[in-house]
Amino acid sequence: MESSTSLQDRNYTSVVMFVFLGITDEKELQVILFPIFLGIYLVTLFWNLSLIIIIRMDSQLHTPMYLFLSVLSSIDVCYSSSISPKMLSDFFKNEKTISFIDCATQYFAASWMGQTECCLLAAMAYDRYMAIGNPLQYSAIMTPGLCQKLATGALGTGFICSLIETIPAFQMYYCGPNVIQHFFCNISEIIVLSCSSTFLTQMLLFLAILFVGFGSFLVILLSYGFITVSILKMSSLKGSLKAFNTCASHLTVVIFYYVPVFFVYMHPHSTHSEKQDKMLSIFYIIMTPMLNPLIYSLRNKEIKEALKRVLKRTTHFPQ
Repeated sequence: MESSTSLQDRNYTSVVMFVFLGITDEKELQVILFPIFLGIYLVTLFWNLSLIIIIRMDSQLHTPMYLFLSVLSSIDVCYSSSISPKMLSDFFKNEKTISFIDCATQYFAASWMGQTECCLLAAMAYDRYMAIGNPLQYSAIMTPGLCQKLATGALGTGFICSLIETIPAFQMYYCGPNVIQHFFCNISEIIVLSCSSTFLTQMLLFLAILFVGFGSFLVILLSYGFITVSILKMSSLKGSLKAFNTCASHLTVVIFYYVPVFFVYMHPHSTHSEKQDKMLSIFYIIMTPMLNPLIYSLRNKEIKEALKRVLKRTTHFPQ
């Protein structure tokens, strides 16, 4: 009697590529959306790379907050670049295909950057708490060495968790169908296509979301809880407003990132449509990396002054 494995191998062909449905299949809408998303991607690259260069070139911005901000910009560039180029190239293709290996690589890169961003936002919240709650000891505690360790820890945690998710998911057996109801390799859309048991992969995905997603969000909530207590203890209204303003940008970024991510990954799939999933994914993968540097820069006097100093130095030539 033949084994079930050999019977499976005989009756089915392993999937070697996946097919995306994309953002939309309407040709007229694709013509409108392509320049919009291309513009968003180019602005994302320009603003984030500009912010990294400004922070690197201006010594007055060599502080913990701006070190974390430069790392966040680097992550946003990689995050957006893991999805956007492929998405843009697929706009006018009749069949939006991606190889099995490329799909695994895309998911790993996007997951790595996404989970690293969660951890980094938690580190930035802790930094804001130390700046407001312990201003006299801030410089002694938030040393460059500690900041580098926190940033490296965020990258390492994201890397390991992404690896733990990616390897089991793409070692499962896929025999067809191979159509992904999305515009990128989203693991929740991929594992449902598997012919193998998905229990282990789903458990690992859940644990990663619990550890990285909720763990980092809990750190952020606790940090802002302590920040709120510290602000309420301030006797000066001017000091309270200044302390709140230093957190406003970070809090906005946290809300823009976590709300759509939690809605996509923590709600039962049956409670929201594929269109809603795509719209929310567009927001936190495509829009948020563009908005982050704008949120931090437009109301930040230090960055504006640093930009003026950098431009003055780069445009000054000896007579």
